[in-house]
Amino acid sequence: MRAAKYLTPLVVFLLALLAFNSRGIACYGTVIFAWIMIPAFELLLQPDPANLSAAEEEMARKNPVYDWILYTIVILQILTLFYFLQQMKTDSLSLSDIIGRVLTMGLLCGTFGINVGHELGHRVKPHEKWLARISLMSSLYIHFYIEHNKGHHKRVATHDDPSTARYGEPVYSFWIRSISNCYLGAWQIANKETRKKGKPVFSLHNEMLQVQLFQLAFIALLWMLFGWPTILYFFLAALIGILLLESVNYIEHYGLQRKQIADGKFERAMPEHSWNSDHLIGRLLLFELSRHSDHHYLASKKYQVLNHHDDAPQMPTGYPGMILLALVPPLWFFVMHRQINRFTKLKTSA
Repeated sequence: MRAAKYLTPLVVFLLALLAFNSRGIACYGTVIFAWIMIPAFELLLQPDPANLSAAEEEMARKNPVYDWILYTIVILQILTLFYFLQQMKTDSLSLSDIIGRVLTMGLLCGTFGINVGHELGHRVKPHEKWLARISLMSSLYIHFYIEHNKGHHKRVATHDDPSTARYGEPVYSFWIRSISNCYLGAWQIANKETRKKGKPVFSLHNEMLQVQLFQLAFIALLWMLFGWPTILYFFLAALIGILLLESVNYIEHYGLQRKQIADGKFERAMPEHSWNSDHLIGRLLLFELSRHSDHHYLASKKYQVLNHHDDAPQMPTGYPGMILLALVPPLWFFVMHRQINRFTKLKTSA
C-alpha cells in the first residue's frame, strides 16, 4: 500500500488522454493541473521532511512493486506518444487545440519520459538500462543517460559541469549552455570509452553513435506511420520535454559550489550541494526527484528510499512552482539569492 502512492502519475496520463480526445479548454486540462493547481497546492501545504525508519527503508528497497511502477510508466509513455500522434494525424484541430495537445505531450515527455529514464538510468540491471533508453527516446534525449551518469555526477556543483547553473545566470542562457555542452560532453565521454576498448571512435562500438542511429530509426518509424506535419508535433513535444529537464537541472543546483581541494579536484558532493524539496505532490509525481540532495549524495539509492537531510538547502516550494519562478529571472534572483544567503549563514553558524 505504501507503494500505491506512486501511482499518482496515472492521473496525469488520464488527463492527457482526455486532452488528446478533446477540443477547446479541455486540451489544456493537464497543463492547468501541472502549472496552476499543483503550484497553488504546494504553496498552501507544508513540506513533509519525514524519512522512513531503517526497517521500512529495507522493506521498500527490496519491494519489486516500486520497480514495476516505473516499468509501467515507460510502457504508458510510449503508448501515449503513439496515441497522441495518431490523434494529431486524424483530428481536424484549431491552432489553439494543437498548442494544448503539444504542450500536454511535452509535459509527459519531461515529467515521465526523461525523469523515469533518469531513475532507471542509475540502475545496474540490463533490462532497466534499456528501459531507460526507451523512455528517454520519447524526447530524443538518450545521450542524457551517458553525460548525466558519467559527467554530471562527477562534476556537479563545479564550473566544469554544464548542468549546474551559476549564481546570477538566467535560465534562458542556461538552456543554451547546458543543452549544447551536455551533448558535446556525451560525445567526449563515449569517444574516450571507445578508445579505451581499442576500437575506432567512428564505429558501432561507440555508444553515442549507437544512440544517434537508434533515434534516427525511431524518427523514420514515426515518419512512415504518421508523416508530415505530425512528425513536427513530435519534435515540438520532445523539445518541451528537453526544456523541462533543463529547467529542473537549473533549479536543482543553482548557485551552489563545491570547494576545490586540489588542482582539478573538489570535495565530495554532499547534500548541501543540491537544492532539496520535500513538497509532497511534486515528490510523488516526479518519483522523489525533488529529494535531490540525497540522490547526489548516494546516486545508487532507489527513488522510494531517498531521504531528507537537515543540512541540505531547501526550496521555498515544489518543483513546478520553482520552474515557474525561474522563468521570471528578476523574481528568481530576488527569492533564491536570499535563500542562498540564509543557507550560507546557517552553515557558518553551524
